[in-house]
Amino acid sequence: MKNVTLSADEDLIEKARLIARAQRRTLNTAFRDWLAEFTASQGDAETYDAAMKNLGDIDSGGHFTRDELNER
Repeated sequence: MKNVTLSADEDLIEKARLIARAQRRTLNTAFRDWLAEFTASQGDAETYDAAMKNLGDIDSGGHFTRDELNER
């Protein structure tokens, strides 16, 4: 595991420590959990972007009226 040094407002760090303590974990653990969630969400965005790019070539066949869209 690699160590990282961060800078933040002292009051913000203290509030974060209190929240982490209330959740029965350390601030370090809370940060690792956040970092894992943050990086996972980026992967989701990349997957979404790739899917939308692939769907970009799909043609619906033109414009439809409201009645045509509501036909079953």
